[in-house]
Amino acid sequence: MEQYNVTGMSCAACSARVEKAVAAVDGVTACSVSLLTNSMGVEGSASPESIIKAVEDAGYGASRKGAKSAPAEEDTLADRETPKLKKRLTASLCLLIPLMYVSMGHMMWGFPLPAFFEGNHLAMGLFEMIFAAAVMVINQKFFVSGFKGLVHRSPNMDTLVAMGSGVSFLWSVFVLFAMTRAVTDGDTDKTEELMMNFYFESAAMILTLITVGKLLEARSKGKTTDALKGLMKLTPKTAAVERDGKEVVMPIENVQVGDIFVVRPGESIPVDGVVIEGESAVNEAALTGESIPADKQAGSHVSAATINQTGFLRCRAQRVGEDTTLAQIIKMVSDAAATKAPIAKIADRVSGIFVPTVIGIAAITLVIWLAVGQTAGYALARAISVLVISCPCALGLATPVAIMVGSGMGAKNGVLFKTAVSLEETGRVQIVALDKTGTVTKGEPAVTDVIPADGISESELLIAAASLEAMSEHPLAGAVMRYCEENSVKAETVSDFKALSGSGLRGRFGGAELYGGNLALIEKYCTVSGELKSKAEALAGEGKTPLFFAKGGKILGMIAAADQLKDESAEAIRQLKNMGLSVVMLTGDNARTAEAVGRQAGVDRVIAGVLPNGKESVIRKLQAVGRVAMVGDGINDAPALTRADMGIAIGAGADVAVDAADVVLVNSRLTDVPAAIRLSCMTLRSIHQNLFWAFIYNVIGIPLAAGAFIKLFGWELQPMFGAAAMSLSSFTVVTNALRLNLKDIFSPARDKARNCVVLPDDLAPEQKSETYTMRINGMMCPHCEATVRKALEAFDEVAEAVCDFKAGTAVLTLYSPIRDLAAMEDAVTKKGYEVIKEV
Repeated sequence: MEQYNVTGMSCAACSARVEKAVAAVDGVTACSVSLLTNSMGVEGSASPESIIKAVEDAGYGASRKGAKSAPAEEDTLADRETPKLKKRLTASLCLLIPLMYVSMGHMMWGFPLPAFFEGNHLAMGLFEMIFAAAVMVINQKFFVSGFKGLVHRSPNMDTLVAMGSGVSFLWSVFVLFAMTRAVTDGDTDKTEELMMNFYFESAAMILTLITVGKLLEARSKGKTTDALKGLMKLTPKTAAVERDGKEVVMPIENVQVGDIFVVRPGESIPVDGVVIEGESAVNEAALTGESIPADKQAGSHVSAATINQTGFLRCRAQRVGEDTTLAQIIKMVSDAAATKAPIAKIADRVSGIFVPTVIGIAAITLVIWLAVGQTAGYALARAISVLVISCPCALGLATPVAIMVGSGMGAKNGVLFKTAVSLEETGRVQIVALDKTGTVTKGEPAVTDVIPADGISESELLIAAASLEAMSEHPLAGAVMRYCEENSVKAETVSDFKALSGSGLRGRFGGAELYGGNLALIEKYCTVSGELKSKAEALAGEGKTPLFFAKGGKILGMIAAADQLKDESAEAIRQLKNMGLSVVMLTGDNARTAEAVGRQAGVDRVIAGVLPNGKESVIRKLQAVGRVAMVGDGINDAPALTRADMGIAIGAGADVAVDAADVVLVNSRLTDVPAAIRLSCMTLRSIHQNLFWAFIYNVIGIPLAAGAFIKLFGWELQPMFGAAAMSLSSFTVVTNALRLNLKDIFSPARDKARNCVVLPDDLAPEQKSETYTMRINGMMCPHCEATVRKALEAFDEVAEAVCDFKAGTAVLTLYSPIRDLAAMEDAVTKKGYEVIKEV
């Protein structure tokens, strides 16, 4: 999407006019204009020059964002209108007060006037005309914009204001000239009668009240973009980079990938990178919303705009400029503001014909009142009231202000909606499909149970296990070592170490043979009790991998490890179910492990052994009964994320750029899924409230202004009160949207259950694709499977690798034929496994 800045728009009719003009350009496939941010997003092959020309031909100005001649995006969001409106309002009030004193204070309430004006109605009329004209000059922008809209056949809100004020002034000038005749004729009664038909004060009051409304609206609109402006202000301006052995402070634009930069305590990290030296705590609240600083050391990733709090860091730049996490977040929020939600189309259709319709109603009102015998002044007052009470702005702002506030709130809390459509539609999902590994679970094994054999202490078992596993690079060995380090267990020296392919490890420890591995291996060297075997069977049923250890022909005990649930997974799934959503877990793992994880997490249905195209097939079946959100890591889950009604990617850093997803959860927390749905619902509710107010205001206000209720209830609306109502309507809409900032998107207190959908009985995936089976020796557990799978899925042609340690196979689902089989086999061999080649 190419983005442009648009100038000169004043209401929804303007944005509708620009959108229509650009959409008519050859090569434009989609166009959306945001009145809130004065921006436009365009898709298609049309040249920027033709698009800008179309905008200018429609009577407005345009420039490409990022162009040298265009202002920076932060500048386009700066509130320049409020200071100007303050000056206009101050000057208008200084002139309006004496005008109102003469026209209403003296005429209605008998306020005293200088002796020169006593009985001098002509002088009072001239005084009112001069002061009203001065107010009109101060607020000439309404007239310039309004009549320019008429010339380009796209009347807007300013057209209504200009016509209302202008007609009031011209009618009053006509009455003033008629008064000169009455004065000349000495007709005092006629002179006083004509004096009561002046609308000079209305002409000035309309402009002043609309300016008050514009000022309130500008201040409120400024607050709706605070989140985006706040993100932009976080962008560092300089970086301390090492060049030729010296530390050089340079503009952030000059930093290149691979540069070494340094960050001292209290400084912002300039670009995304990896720590190569130093330790520190980094405050990442600006990007993730997390208030607790993250510890960083060599190998840790750091992001631009986060704050280094304690230590000195030396880092290597990995992503700079528009590729940084912060830049991508800013782009997503900006794109969301520049796009239109489906619900906005209702207001757009109305806005496009609103102003011409109102002008028509005003004309009909004038004719009807004249036809029933009312005076020209009375009929004009009703027509002017219709013009100034009608407010297309409220309609035009109803959706974009809520979208901007909602997307800004999401950005502050690490929930990124790529478009306005995704922000609206996320709250409508009925089924949530979750990937298992890395989404529901942590994605790496951890020790869950330590069970010593009879007569063996836990510390003795752990020391032996740590000593043996310290020599191994197996994923389970890493889990055992992490557990031992956390419990201050130190490994001893092991000699004659050997990895036994497919079964375990062997070494000498304390003068005796030490073995660790699966049950089949250990039973070759010692007797394992039936009780320990039963416990191992129970643990395996829970999706855990039991590791046995024996020393000198005697069993020491068993340590179990598993890919554990993330801390928040069960709570997140509970919240989703409390919302009335059905939760399904999809995984390529075996059914036994998947069912165990599913029970712990509390999902409604588990579908195991699913390939990427199989996940997409499951999503299609779920869509037959409801709207589906797919939650995954955005890589192997890409087909399912694309197929789903709403794709939600869990992942920080580089994963922010996942193209397949509609929503990105920067913090990789599953509890952000119900938070995203909650925020979408809140935003949609705010949009509905805004549209209701905007429509009902005009539905009631226009007939009231036209005088439809005078005969029934005696209700009569003066033009100046109509202008006041118009001023407050847009302010009310914007203020209502700002209430979203007071909501807590993580609190389930006000969640309401919607009607649950009934999941189909048959959700087995249809999995048809080209496959290749590789026979591998040495895999002994699900974690071996995970290691081999990761190595094979690093190849572009591999969609997914489903490994089975019992069968000793890896079944590859291919996007395209294998280009270099030897390289694949070498990748597996480097992980410590043996590829058995077919003879």
